[in-house]
Amino acid sequence: MLLCVNGTYICCMKKDSSKYQSNQYDKIIKENIEVVIPNFVQNILDIHIVESEEIPDDIQHTKERKPDVLKKVTDNNGNVFILQIEFQVADEPEMVYRMGDYYLMLERKYKTPVEQYVIFIGNGKPSMPTVLNRKRMQFEFPLIIFSEIDYHKFLQSNKPEEVIFGVLANFAKDSPNKVLSQIINRLHETTKGDFALRKYFKQLRVLSQLRKLEKQLKEIIMDSIEKFIDEERDVAFMIGVEKGAEKKSIEKDEKFVRNLLTKSNHTLAEIADFANVSIDFVISIQQKLADKK
Repeated sequence: MLLCVNGTYICCMKKDSSKYQSNQYDKIIKENIEVVIPNFVQNILDIHIVESEEIPDDIQHTKERKPDVLKKVTDNNGNVFILQIEFQVADEPEMVYRMGDYYLMLERKYKTPVEQYVIFIGNGKPSMPTVLNRKRMQFEFPLIIFSEIDYHKFLQSNKPEEVIFGVLANFAKDSPNKVLSQIINRLHETTKGDFALRKYFKQLRVLSQLRKLEKQLKEIIMDSIEKFIDEERDVAFMIGVEKGAEKKSIEKDEKFVRNLLTKSNHTLAEIADFANVSIDFVISIQQKLADKK
């Protein structure tokens, strides 16, 4: 659908939210993996790599997907092996067969020991089998449950790509609001430029949905909007959160849109995108402001 705003035609298309969301987790992992893997492998898997090289990940063209991480590495003890890591959101009951397929193909192709890890980033504790025990074959893989890892391991990082993964970790006795506030502050400390910061906040929003924390995240971000506007920072990146139908949510949407209309030079289309509202909603607020003058 084309909408004319101030003489400019804008294409407005409604997203398939379920399909869009399901693709975002893989997208975030792919975008950040090369940055986070070195520290992740050392601090979480306790593998100390001294040498690493990429190897082709198209080990079989008929595979439904490529490995998330596939490298030939040498550790600090001189051991050489193929390292494969898979990030898993769903509790996949046939994961043991998939990992077994990979193991045999990698072993056959490289004639080198293979070390595999599945990192479960979904919600709850997975029940997927990790062992296959048959008369002619025994196989197993290590399963790392992300929600059991101390979130402080990620807050201590100087890389925002790692910091955002703290939202998936173990909060222990700390409240979600406290942890989310710390993550947001750490992102500000470790990110250079508003464009990059906007990107990490969007990634944080997507990951927070895995832990059903999007509402808390929204509240914390909303409460900090005024401060950043007063500092004349471009705060539009802070809102990429889902909008609810509650009256309180609508009031906050209106307040945020009013602030952007009066205190920024963003176009109506940009404001609608930042606030995750319709162009019509922005125009209605703009009209209310005009009527008050």
